[in-house]
Amino acid sequence: MRHPIAKAIYAGSVLLLVSNAPGQNLFVASDGNDNLGAGSIYEFTPDGEQSTFASGLNQPGGPVFNSAGDLFVSTKYGNTLGTIEEFTPAGQESTFASGLNGPEGLAFNSTGDLFEADYGSGNIYEFTPSGAQTTFASGFSNPSALAVNSAGSVFVLNTGYNNITKIAANGAQNTFASVTGGAYSLAFNNAGDLFVSSASGIITEITTNGTQSTFVSGLKGAGHLAFDSTGDLFDALGSGTVYEFTTAESQSTFASGLSLPAGLAFQPVPEPPQFGLLALAATAFLVRYSRRG
Repeated sequence: MRHPIAKAIYAGSVLLLVSNAPGQNLFVASDGNDNLGAGSIYEFTPDGEQSTFASGLNQPGGPVFNSAGDLFVSTKYGNTLGTIEEFTPAGQESTFASGLNGPEGLAFNSTGDLFEADYGSGNIYEFTPSGAQTTFASGFSNPSALAVNSAGSVFVLNTGYNNITKIAANGAQNTFASVTGGAYSLAFNNAGDLFVSSASGIITEITTNGTQSTFVSGLKGAGHLAFDSTGDLFDALGSGTVYEFTTAESQSTFASGLSLPAGLAFQPVPEPPQFGLLALAATAFLVRYSRRG
C-alpha cells in the first residue's frame, strides 16, 4: 500500500503540474490587406483574448516556432524580395534571412533546421539554426505551403500543379498526393496524418499511406491550418474568422474580424515546472521505501 505521505506528495505534485501548465497561445499573421507596413502578428490566449504581438510588417506570413519559443515569420515586398524575421518571446525582432524571392511557408524539423518555400524561385531553402543557407530542393511550381513530419520528411505544396511532393531527409522526392479544388495549406496531426485545406472549402485528411478522406466541407474558401497540442485543428479563413475543430462534427468560432489571415502557429508546449518534477521523484522514492517496510 502506498505510504500516506507519498499519497499526499503525489496528489500535490500532480495538482502543481496541472495548475502551472499554461495552454498554448495562438499567433496569427495578418497581412493588412496587402498594404506594405500594415501587417501584424496577433496573439490569442486559449480563451480567445487578443493582443498585438508585432506590427508594421510587410505582408507577414507562414509563422512558425522553433523549440526555444522564438517566432519566425516570412515577409514580402510586393510579392517579390522578402525576408524571414525572428521574434523572441518578448517580441524583440531581428532579420534571420534576407534576399529571398517571395518567401511563403516555413517549417522546422526536429533538429532545428528551418525550411522555406520560395514562391518566386521555385526553391526550397534550408537554414541551420545559425542562419547558414543551402538549397534543399528546386524545380517547384510556385511552392507555397510546407509541413515536416516526425521522420524529417518535408512536404511541399506545388500551387502551380495542385500536388504535394514528399522530400525525404536524404533529398529523395516523390509525389505524395494530388488534391483538387485549389490546395492551400498543410498541417500534420499527432498521428502523422496530413490535413490539406482547399479553395473549394474542403479540408482533406491524408493518411500516411496516401488514403484521402474529407474531414470537413462547406467552408467559405481556403484557410491556413494548424494543430494545437491537444489535437484540435484551427483554420484561419480569408474572411478573417478562425475556426476550431475538436472533431469533424464539432466546429466553433475561436476568433473573428481579422484582416486577411496569412498563417497561424501555436507556441511550443512549456516544460513542466521543475518543482513538480522533483515532487514526483520524491513520490517514487517514498513509494519504494514504503513497500520495503
